Amino acid sequence: MAIDHKESLITIANPRSPVSEAFRTLRTNLEFSSLDRPIKTMVVTSPGPEEGKSTTLANLAVTMAQGGKRVILIDCDLRRPSQHTIFGVPNGAGLTTMVVEDRAMKEPPLQEVGVPNFWLLPTGPLPPNPSELLGSRRMEEIIAILLEQADMILFDVPPIIAVTDAAVLASKVDGVLLVFKAGGTKREHAQRAKALLEKVNARLIGAVLNNVPFDVSLHRYYAEQE
Repeated sequence: MAIDHKESLITIANPRSPVSEAFRTLRTNLEFSSLDRPIKTMVVTSPGPEEGKSTTLANLAVTMAQGGKRVILIDCDLRRPSQHTIFGVPNGAGLTTMVVEDRAMKEPPLQEVGVPNFWLLPTGPLPPNPSELLGSRRMEEIIAILLEQADMILFDVPPIIAVTDAAVLASKVDGVLLVFKAGGTKREHAQRAKALLEKVNARLIGAVLNNVPFDVSLHRYYAEQE
């Protein structure tokens, strides 16, 4: 299926834009923040819904792959998955397939999305028990298997305040990135999200503020460069 780059994937549709440059800056900041403790697995979540976590993660994943890393993005939002829609791939098989089928553990149903070094593992059929699945021993085995094929695994999980899924998985990975929406995320929700991560001893490595008003002067600068 064709990717609708214009809709969400600015890093593919317009890699020289100021927004794409911001994602490259984020990638660099994450690399420097992990010099002493390398990050190979990272959860991306937000305090609440509609804060842009999935789009932010998709563009960050593309940017990391463009930088030369082998990247696998796993859609672990087993309640409202969106990564297969963002990248325009089918969702017939994915993470939950690996949970129930041994054959899928040997041949993970990774999807190519037209970006070198980048693969997507969609959710697959949605289960009745998302938090239990993400906290299972089988999930740890899936992560270990996929780490043999990638330099970085990124996880898209539900908002941390809404359900326990994010906190459950956050305790199993190297770091967590929180996404906030300018003018949308409430201060108390941001504080509660941080507290929930601390409660499970997750490593919060940073935060992303999106939906920030665009600076026209920056656009003029990039236009001149082009």
